[in-house]
Amino acid sequence: MAVTQASAPRRITVLGATGSVGRNALDLIARAPERFAVEALVAGRDVAALAAAARRVRAAVAVVADPAGHAELTAALAGSGIEAASGPAAVVEAGARPADLVVSAIVGFAGLEPTLAAIERGTAIALANKECLVAAGTVMTDAVRRHGARLIPVDSEHSAIFQVFETERASRVEKLILTASGGPFRTWTSERMAAATPAQAIAHPNWSMGAKISVDSATMMNKGLEMIEALHLFPVTPDQIEVVVHPQSVIQSLVAYVDGSVLAQLGAPDMRTPIAVALAWPDRMAAPVARLDLVKLARLDFEAPDPKRFPSLAVAREALRAGGGAPTLLNAANEVAVAAFLAGRIGFLDIASIAARTLETVPAGRPATLDDVRALDAEGRRRAEELIAKGASRRAG
Repeated sequence: MAVTQASAPRRITVLGATGSVGRNALDLIARAPERFAVEALVAGRDVAALAAAARRVRAAVAVVADPAGHAELTAALAGSGIEAASGPAAVVEAGARPADLVVSAIVGFAGLEPTLAAIERGTAIALANKECLVAAGTVMTDAVRRHGARLIPVDSEHSAIFQVFETERASRVEKLILTASGGPFRTWTSERMAAATPAQAIAHPNWSMGAKISVDSATMMNKGLEMIEALHLFPVTPDQIEVVVHPQSVIQSLVAYVDGSVLAQLGAPDMRTPIAVALAWPDRMAAPVARLDLVKLARLDFEAPDPKRFPSLAVAREALRAGGGAPTLLNAANEVAVAAFLAGRIGFLDIASIAARTLETVPAGRPATLDDVRALDAEGRRRAEELIAKGASRRAG
């Protein structure tokens, strides 16, 4: 049966409106004003971009996380009728505002509380923040079940699986195959990667993304985090999740079934496609992306990831299998290590070792509440910072 478009526009909130996913979501929303109305936009510090976006899509409220930006935001929205708010509490309140769909695109652990606030309203979540599920997977999925919410993945890999996963035959799924581009260092030696600069690490060959996720792609930690995310999004076990390197980033991911069938979702590497899937689900909407030309493409390549040159993948798989609070610690340590690398405090190869050492030296426990998650996250960050400081001391000595 064809899906009938509702007469009332779908009300959307975008958490992380000035980041890569947020900007792409707003581009799609602005192209279809008859389909969408914007409830709230949230940004971290970029007041000018937030105010411009809020005016463009006629948001009801705009929120800047940094309280220091409140006066500037208020002035930028003067006369528009758009409410201005600021501060961490206002960010959480934005997630709890009435909306049909909340795009969760705040990078890192900071996106967890406003996303949970939306879940507690029973809102559908277009989830672009993989760290939420990695750090607080069971807490989040339990909340989704209690409040009747729905998670619609925006990561291209999980969106691909979402589109071809036959939920009614989940027991017939043999495995999920996540594809990885290999990032900018796919063919580099370990020696060359040891001297990699932040500018080189964020220069992704296929995707336009923010700095943090670009570094995660370069280390392949992003694929490790995506394995953990997949475990919470789909009814599979850790041993049913595989990773294969696919440099062209055309096949986003695959689902293999027990009869030998393998279903794949293909598309040009453009985040507007999975965002459009989430915005319009269960319908489809037009997206201004390049159409796939298989004849021009001519070939698709695949290779196994190299665990020696990309140890982050093995570290993440260890956390995946350990379960409990191990993924929370992994996420915390990785966020701290990536920030330190971008600031020039550690080398590229130190990122994986800091994550591994944090997992080895901090008891993981099993977080059952948001407070448990916060406490374990804080301990993981403290330990990672300690390891970074020790390494800096050794280098100085």
